[in-house]
Amino acid sequence: MSDMDIYRRLGVEPVINAGGTLTRLSGSIMHPEVVEAMKEASRQYVDMTELHAAAGRRIAELIGVEGAHVCAGATAGIAIMAAAVMAGADRERVRQLPDTTGLADCFVSLHAHRNAFDQALRLAGGRFLNVDPTAEDVGAALRQQDVAGFFYTFSWFNTGESLDLSVVCELAKAAGKPVIVDAAAEVPPLAHLRLFLDQGADLVTFSGGKAMCGPQSGGIILGARADLIEACAANDAPNMSVGRGMKAGKEEICGVVRAIELYMARDHAADQQLWERQVAHILRILENAVEGVLAWRQLPHGEGQQIPHVAISWEAADLGGRSCADVAAALKADSPRIACQLIHEPVYAFAKETGPQLRFHVHTLKEGEEGIVAQRVRSALESGP
Repeated sequence: MSDMDIYRRLGVEPVINAGGTLTRLSGSIMHPEVVEAMKEASRQYVDMTELHAAAGRRIAELIGVEGAHVCAGATAGIAIMAAAVMAGADRERVRQLPDTTGLADCFVSLHAHRNAFDQALRLAGGRFLNVDPTAEDVGAALRQQDVAGFFYTFSWFNTGESLDLSVVCELAKAAGKPVIVDAAAEVPPLAHLRLFLDQGADLVTFSGGKAMCGPQSGGIILGARADLIEACAANDAPNMSVGRGMKAGKEEICGVVRAIELYMARDHAADQQLWERQVAHILRILENAVEGVLAWRQLPHGEGQQIPHVAISWEAADLGGRSCADVAAALKADSPRIACQLIHEPVYAFAKETGPQLRFHVHTLKEGEEGIVAQRVRSALESGP
């Protein structure tokens, strides 16, 4: 039986994923050792509170931080971190959320950091106070009585003006307020697993199903304070809390631990060399493919997931009226199906400045698939309307 049979029995045709570790494209492909760890976990019963605590200790030891908690992805991590800050580990307050009556429930955030994923904070009962990226505005906001903490986001699609995390953390410390960070896709580099805590953040969440190649429904919260990690556990499953419906199963917890063990031991320099070769190969095939089409090596905006990818753009008139969306749809409709990342304004606000692009990410390709992608993209560009 082939790896694709299970999908085809359901009537779903798999794709070659050149779109990156996007949730809508099912994240990443797990390492066989991660799959084996999950299989092992599935064969026994376990006390979930004990497993959460043990997994957190192991991850904290591996990364070198005060504490850790496995959650059901980084979006769940945002909700759980917010709940932990608002309710702590107090049982009555935990059960009260998302009703925040009597609790500080406001999170200061920069205008440029607001995005669709921060809905998770509101699911826990939190609300936002948006401020400009100045020390004066941030400091004044943090001193307000109803403020629970500061919510900071690292993301390649938040391209507006920001304020350094270390500055925010100094201001928050002076006001006695914790800083929580959404860093879902901020590795590689590996050093980021500690960097944001070292800069003063109190809690940081990462996806386990992106570059770390763990289960798509797994993530981690790393903490600089043991009490806040304890509060994260109190606000997550198996407890009756806002995190109850975001539960990570025993299989996902063990899979996340194994994925982090493997990720810490990887040859990251070799990974970068492979990705550069794949990008160069695609660019060679696309060079001068169609007059008016530009193709270049690009890195994501920001600090995290610094993995090179290929970007292409053109004026629709130069391609017989076909847009980036048209070409992306054609690639996904043909065989083998190829998924890429479509950058355009209906989804990404920053596309107003960059213009529409197609991006082809190589870190989600199996070795050799870069040749298939390059030839198919060239053919799609050369085809008539």
